[in-house]
Amino acid sequence: MRKAMTDAELKLWNALRAHQLMGMGFRRQLPIAGYVVDFACPEHKIVVEVDGSGHGREVQRLCDEERDRILSSFGWTVLRFWNDDILRDIDNVCQHIVRVVGMGAFK
Repeated sequence: MRKAMTDAELKLWNALRAHQLMGMGFRRQLPIAGYVVDFACPEHKIVVEVDGSGHGREVQRLCDEERDRILSSFGWTVLRFWNDDILRDIDNVCQHIVRVVGMGAFK
């Protein structure tokens, strides 16, 4: 767990916190199945991970796949977004989260 968020994490957290995204309640750095996820909405069992360039490396990619598989086995849906996508197009990132949850159109 880290105290300081990256710029991308902070931007996404500002969009998710305090039920701002379609009333969904997200928590930051939530422990689930032995992992600490970046953001999670327990009500809808959605995990949102923010990935930087290190996640493009083969070893990290394989670790991420295993982590996603384990979280999925507990009923969680894992969404991963690149830092650049969040920083450049936060609205589209939020729309995608809403679509996955199935709550309809993003406001």
